[in-house]
This record gives sequence, structure tokens and C-alpha cells, in this order.
Amino acid sequence: MKPLTLQPQVKYIVEVNWADRWQIYKRLQELDIPCVCETNQPLTVEISHPTAAIQLWSVVRQFTTPRQDLIRTLKKCWQHHA
Repeated sequence: MKPLTLQPQVKYIVEVNWADRWQIYKRLQELDIPCVCETNQPLTVEISHPTAAIQLWSVVRQFTTPRQDLIRTLKKCWQHHA
């Protein structure tokens, strides 16, 4: 995912694998983040505040990062908080 510089009321094209696009779209909808996912079009997302940007990053990471890397990160978090 490319770095994100926020500009109010601007829609961003999220470059993700076409197979993951629909799942990411559905999760963003659940988080009440305005987005559009039309047939044969890229996923577009409106990010108007920092929390939405972090949620977008997290959702995209969930679908694009290898499972082992996610597990490793989670284990590190648990070690730092234990």
C-alpha cells in the first residue's frame, strides 16, 4: 500500500489484489468508512480523519500481509504487554 497523505473530502484509490478488494470493501463498510467497489473498478475510499486512515491501514494489512507475519507481530505485542 502506498503512503497516505490526508486531504479532507478526497477519495483515494486503494491498490489491492482484485481478489481481496471485495472483502476489504465489506469490512470498511462495517467500520462506516465511505467506500465504493464497483465491478472492474478499483476500490475507492474516502478518508477524512486519522482514525479512518489507521482503520484502512489495518484492514488492508489484514488481507495483504502473510499470516506468519501477522502471527509474529501479535506475539511481539503480547510479549511487550506481559
